[in-house]
Amino acid sequence: MNIKILGALAAVALLAACSKPATTTTTASPSTAAGIVPGSEEDLVANVGDRVFYAFNASTLSDDARTTLDKQATWLAKYGSVNAQIAGNCDERGTEEYNLALGQRRANAAATYLRAKGVAGARLATISYGKDRPTAQGSTEQAWAQNRNAITSVR
Repeated sequence: MNIKILGALAAVALLAACSKPATTTTTASPSTAAGIVPGSEEDLVANVGDRVFYAFNASTLSDDARTTLDKQATWLAKYGSVNAQIAGNCDERGTEEYNLALGQRRANAAATYLRAKGVAGARLATISYGKDRPTAQGSTEQAWAQNRNAITSVR
């Protein structure tokens, strides 16, 4: 009788040892799963998008730009201690003075939109780099289109 009980206990122990351990499910945000610190520049770039693009010789926001800025406004509301700088940029065509003014209009357009979405103006700074900081090299329409932007960065 003791052998039967001992055998049954051994069978149960063997089954328990072979069973799959319970898996725990954690819901990490995409930023923490990738090792990105929430509220950082990397978080903004990876999970929201840091730049909006403009048409040639324009500073009006497109629908795509508004969508990105809406995400930025939500992100900035979530991280209330984060301040941002918006840098307006241009392609290489045009004079230095003209491009500095156009870059400033682009930065101001993005900042004005973010303020309208509830971001405190004191948290936003704008600057124009004109054509001095291209993000894409070359003198092609593709490169020029990438350089006509406003880039939001954490400061």
